[in-house]
Amino acid sequence: MLKNSPKELGPATRAIHEGYSPSDHMGALTPPIFMTSTYAFETAEEGSEIFAGERPGLVYGRTKNPTQAILETRIASLENADAAVATASGIAAITATMWTLLKAGDTIIVDQVIYGCSFAFFSKGIAKFGVNVKFIDMTDLDQVRDCMALKPKAVFFETPSNPNVRIIDIAAVTEMAHEVEAFVIVDNTFATPVIQRPLEHGADLVVHSATKFLGGHGDLLAGLVAGDQGLVDRVRGEGLRVLSGATLSPHSAFLIMRGLKTLSLRVERHSSSASSIAKFLSGNEKVKSVIYPTLPDYASRDLAARQMGDLGGAIIALRFDGGLEAGRRFINNLGLIKCAVSLGDAETLVQHPASMTHGIYGPEERAKFGIDDELIRLAVGLEDVEDLIADIDQAIGRL
Repeated sequence: MLKNSPKELGPATRAIHEGYSPSDHMGALTPPIFMTSTYAFETAEEGSEIFAGERPGLVYGRTKNPTQAILETRIASLENADAAVATASGIAAITATMWTLLKAGDTIIVDQVIYGCSFAFFSKGIAKFGVNVKFIDMTDLDQVRDCMALKPKAVFFETPSNPNVRIIDIAAVTEMAHEVEAFVIVDNTFATPVIQRPLEHGADLVVHSATKFLGGHGDLLAGLVAGDQGLVDRVRGEGLRVLSGATLSPHSAFLIMRGLKTLSLRVERHSSSASSIAKFLSGNEKVKSVIYPTLPDYASRDLAARQMGDLGGAIIALRFDGGLEAGRRFINNLGLIKCAVSLGDAETLVQHPASMTHGIYGPEERAKFGIDDELIRLAVGLEDVEDLIADIDQAIGRL
């Protein structure tokens, strides 16, 4: 085990070492994968006590696995949380949380710009079960303040938002939500705990699609929820164990832990390359607009600096003169950069949100919320930035 207090160690060190001791596992430097669905008890009495929660122990793989437990310890540490629970996907992390916290008649306030499948869940999924969902622009704090009169049970948003990289003031929204005793849940997938830790700004829970940067290699699906021990225990016992059953496989937990070992290095490289590409794009006369948190003309530059520090992340949103057709020609002209809808991989990916990830939004909603037909989302990977800029340059040159 770590000889230093975890709080005395840097995040990269904790991501590699915390929650595991080789001496407890026959000296194995890398945590083993526990491929088991159930666990044996020494006696019937022990089993009864574990089931009743009177003593610690493992019961069944749908609720917890030893490999998963190490991953959860590390994510909790990186997010400065008491505890974490892993799920089978990012959407599973969100839905397990909401099934736990909400019931028919409750109201939830949701930012109007979120991942398309998250939007589908809130607008077409949980709303069918009597939960009132109110979509607003949470970059407008007056709208947030006005909606607190609805006495919401919870508030949910992404920051930065997918796909147009808006920043929401976590501390300000949380302060207003807590005045009416609403839970605040923040999707931190884009930033990762390397750049931003929402719990430190007052949020109650943070969720991730670990499919993205935490895994980092495009070879798994996973989600994570982190926060207060009591809330996380509820999500595990209700939303995961009973209501969704969306359990993460031990092998995927192992792969995410492998990804965490290089998370700090990767996020720094993603951000450095994205910053260089954003600057290159902003100086090109054929590019109509570039949205990236560290650019001088970014609309929420001061807030981004306060909340995210010096790193802007991997995601760039851009528009071309010539609208949708110019954007599609740009995507089709790329060679090294591939058209795909994920992000956080080693490969740089590009997509057209209005017809892909955010097609679930109606045309009027997309136009109103800044997910118009011109918008392109570029997720910068880990290739040599000079090669990426050369590919982008030739693609723009052929427009």
